[in-house]
Amino acid sequence: MSEHISTTLLADIPDAERRSRLVLTDLDGSLLDHHSYDFSPAAPSLARLKELGVPVIPVTSKTRAELLLLREALGLTATPFVAENGAIIGLPPSWCHARLDRPGNGRDGVVIKHMGVDVSFIRARLRIWRKRLGIKFTSMNELSVQDVAKLTGLDERRAQKAQQREGSEPLIWQDDTASIDTFRLALEGDGLELTQGGRFWHVMGRSADKGCAVTWLIKRFATLRGCTPLSLGLGDGPNDMTMLEVVDQAVVIKGIHKSSVTPQTSALYRTKATGPSGWAEGVAYWWGQDSRRLSAAKQSAAITQ
Repeated sequence: MSEHISTTLLADIPDAERRSRLVLTDLDGSLLDHHSYDFSPAAPSLARLKELGVPVIPVTSKTRAELLLLREALGLTATPFVAENGAIIGLPPSWCHARLDRPGNGRDGVVIKHMGVDVSFIRARLRIWRKRLGIKFTSMNELSVQDVAKLTGLDERRAQKAQQREGSEPLIWQDDTASIDTFRLALEGDGLELTQGGRFWHVMGRSADKGCAVTWLIKRFATLRGCTPLSLGLGDGPNDMTMLEVVDQAVVIKGIHKSSVTPQTSALYRTKATGPSGWAEGVAYWWGQDSRRLSAAKQSAAITQ
């Protein structure tokens, strides 16, 4: 599949709509292999999207600290990122607005937007509700670096970065399924929400999920460019559903987990392949088969250069 995509994906052909395009993607289990974190099957597609100037934006549960090096490896340093499932948005200089953003509050000129609540508040409420409800779970900040490395398959250096949370807290659920609804309801009273990822459950501020962050970025793109982009979202887990429901075209990548991923959208494709192979398959399904779809993406993505 990837060989075919490398030569035919996003060809330079006229697009009747002449709309700008935007790719918003989950990482673990989607663009990155769930176990090895390899992305080589998707590399030809990534390279072609970059060549045409189509922004590819990571929308992930990973932390900002994890993304600093990962964005370099993926070649995505010129595009924004969404960290911690929507709690953090990072904007490179080309995505900043002179009147709306305060420059220089992040590394390498990246402007950081905090969309939710501080992680210290989340951790305090988690301790309270665990005791009050008598439920069992372990938060990531209660794990050792070695434990995180074992659970995620990361080396200890990356595992340490995964623990540098700013606006969300992952946890390992160790109680029965029935108690989850009670726990979720308690969190809602604190303005928090609970969502399921590929490895962990995640607690964050309400209105700080992937869908809210993606909606914000699409609006920012429209403000800077003067047109609303055609958006493509790709993900494999339940925590991706809010993102997949706010984009124009959605891809559910076949997961290795058993969790149900059923976004409410009419423009949905489910891949046959998993991980980065499924990612390339999904991009090709929407943008690589119709010779009339692709346009002046190369000319219309100057803000990523």
